[in-house]
Amino acid sequence: MARSVLVTGMSGLIGRALRKEMEGRYDLRALNRSAVEGLPCHRADIGDLGAIEPAFAGVDTVVHLAAALGSASPPWERMLQNNVTGTYNVLEAARKTGVKRVVFASSGATISAIEQDKPYSDLVAGRYEGLTSWPILTHLSPVRPQGLYGVSKVWGEALGRHYADAHGLSVICVRIGRVHAEDRPLSARDFSVWCSQRDIVRLLEHAVAAPASVRYDIVFGTSRNRWGYRDLEHPRTVLGWEPLDEAESHR
Repeated sequence: MARSVLVTGMSGLIGRALRKEMEGRYDLRALNRSAVEGLPCHRADIGDLGAIEPAFAGVDTVVHLAAALGSASPPWERMLQNNVTGTYNVLEAARKTGVKRVVFASSGATISAIEQDKPYSDLVAGRYEGLTSWPILTHLSPVRPQGLYGVSKVWGEALGRHYADAHGLSVICVRIGRVHAEDRPLSARDFSVWCSQRDIVRLLEHAVAAPASVRYDIVFGTSRNRWGYRDLEHPRTVLGWEPLDEAESHR
């Protein structure tokens, strides 16, 4: 039987791309506030634990994409309901219903405030003269969140660590880079942090299919970018994933 996978936030950009990649090979289901045509869809808000719990029954793996996205002045109430309470509700519903794994859509915003400092400030501004090498940030680097959105994703990663340790739930956190509907870099910064839709959905599927021995981990998800500063060796080692695309091909 196909593995049952519940995707929260499937109507979003990455959710739609993931559906195209996985549909037909998995028993795919959606947890969404709006209807998702052509798939079993449980309509509820992740801020309401009782309302979402029925969607988790009989599910093997959850890909948790639903979130309030960051902005210069994020509305804290929305961030709290979706990224803090909502992420807790997803993990708690998974625990209560016997889900084996949650793949959590984290973000490069967990560390991207380091872009205030050189050489990262030069990399993201496209000032490459004299840059031949720079320290790569890994899953073991200290967090340095950008804004309340980044802070909320640090919370999700820490909560996942707790659920893995306390309840035996497998949690894989994917720090997603910059993904665009246009599926190409749109700024100087993107040549450091861009991730193609093909690369991110392949990474998420690798996380879904990872061995049960992967109890908890954090991986970065960007394309193979010449000016990137986020580690791509760890996801290759742990999940067997390597990006296929690169930002420079869009110069």
